[in-house]
Amino acid sequence: MTKDLVAEPWRGLPERVADAIEPELDAITQEILATIAREVPEYARPLEGRFGRGIRTGVGEALRQFVALVRDPDAGREPGREVYVQLGRGEQQQGRTLDSLLAAYRLGARVAWRRIAEAGRLAGLEAESLVLLAEAMFAYIDELSADSAEGYARAQAEVEDVRRRRRRELVSLLLADPAPDPADVAAAARAAGWALPGRLATAACAEADLATLVRGLAPDALSSVVDGTACLVIPDPDGPRRPEALRRVARRVRVALGPTVEPADAAQSWALAIAVLDASDAGALPPTGLLAADDHLADLLLFEGRALTGRIAARRLAPLDRLTPKAAARMRETAAAYVRHGGNAVAMAAELRVHPQTARYRIARLRELLGEQLDDPDARFELELALRPAA
Repeated sequence: MTKDLVAEPWRGLPERVADAIEPELDAITQEILATIAREVPEYARPLEGRFGRGIRTGVGEALRQFVALVRDPDAGREPGREVYVQLGRGEQQQGRTLDSLLAAYRLGARVAWRRIAEAGRLAGLEAESLVLLAEAMFAYIDELSADSAEGYARAQAEVEDVRRRRRRELVSLLLADPAPDPADVAAAARAAGWALPGRLATAACAEADLATLVRGLAPDALSSVVDGTACLVIPDPDGPRRPEALRRVARRVRVALGPTVEPADAAQSWALAIAVLDASDAGALPPTGLLAADDHLADLLLFEGRALTGRIAARRLAPLDRLTPKAAARMRETAAAYVRHGGNAVAMAAELRVHPQTARYRIARLRELLGEQLDDPDARFELELALRPAA
């Protein structure tokens, strides 16, 4: 048997097979429709309206197309296959799986074969032609099924594309500043098929890490890319198993987590998540792991205000500039311990790992350099800001 005949067994049928089948088409169509309505539960309803027209057209076109292929195999199926692509698309749009449609195809093939075999026998077809006719019919049904599967997959992909687009639009709306009207957010959430939570958090990561982050979190997290940075909107981030999932995925990729807020404040959460990511990139925060903004607020304050902190340091620590680099570093370390421990020499000695007497000597030297700053609360606060990055 040639390759063409294996793929398209109707090529081996004589034209008189079509002559034997054609008079039976109307009767076969009616029997198939009645059997489908009786035996396929999802189709057990009057074949009326758009649904009924689609099924009737599908059955009738299938039989006519099969006869046409027997008469002229080179004509091909392309002109009529769109009927079955659209039937598959319709199943997806109705929210059904393909199971019912494929069951209807198989049921129709059995009914058709029973009637066609009888017509062929009465027309005097030899056994070899009847066997090939059966093979041709079921190969043809396989092609119809493949067409419908294609239509179903196309419709499903289109729905997913629309869903992804609407969810990206929802992320943009949530992150808008000023905050959008709550009614607009609620409407966009409904259109995106997303349950608007009472509380949410945003997370930022490198765009290349977005897929890993999405796979590691619950499927109700929204994802998008905002100005080159991957963004996730996580509903109910403090809910059951959510924190554990975040920590687990952060073992593989760096995640900057904004604070948990109401949806109207999502832009604030996102701004802090971005600030965390920027601070991490600059070396002010760790380069890996889960970096929660709420755990690093002071660090973010210093990072965001680093220009001001630099001016404070230049003003408050100017007396150290005349020391050698080694001595200046030692005095900075001493000053940082001083403001942390309120000048307690014993506590300072423990932190600096020196003898208390050595700590007292350093305090005395510090007073010579910084003078009254050590006794002024406002000055000590500024000293702490200036010294924190080096502490």
